[in-house]
Amino acid sequence: MIIKSVNGKAPQIPEDCFVAENATIVGEVSFGANCSIWYNAVIRGDVNQITIGNKVNIQDGAIIHCTYQKHATKIGNNVSIGHNAIVHGCTIEDNVLIGMGAIVMDNCVVKSNSIVAAGAVVTQNTVIESGTIYAGVPAKKVKEINESNFAGEIDRIATNYVMYSSWFKEEK
Repeated sequence: MIIKSVNGKAPQIPEDCFVAENATIVGEVSFGANCSIWYNAVIRGDVNQITIGNKVNIQDGAIIHCTYQKHATKIGNNVSIGHNAIVHGCTIEDNVLIGMGAIVMDNCVVKSNSIVAAGAVVTQNTVIESGTIYAGVPAKKVKEINESNFAGEIDRIATNYVMYSSWFKEEK
């Protein structure tokens, strides 16, 4: 793994977090408890701050970045960032699922209890309503979570990733 200070600012990673051997975390990045950063994930807090809450999983190949002198990145609690997703200079509130390959651009806010579908592109300055699913390019509201088959999936996935990471911690 690459964990590196930039401009005197070092990542803050609690002991109970799992970081895969080839993940990269640089600069002003802080994590809450029970997070997992998976294979080939890149979290670059070199040009601005990245704050990540508790029970967050950043899956394989995902990229978390921010915007120089403009937008920090804030990720709340109980969030899953899917494989190869890009989260850039935005705010992700609590209990959110960012699907595989989704892109969330600068100055977006993804409100709590919502889902950004796999492959969606959330364009700059978009606010995603709480309790909704957004999909497509550009991402648009497609339905309310409670009207879908995805009710309960946000917590299930986040909880499963805490379990998965425990398997890897045991192998050290």
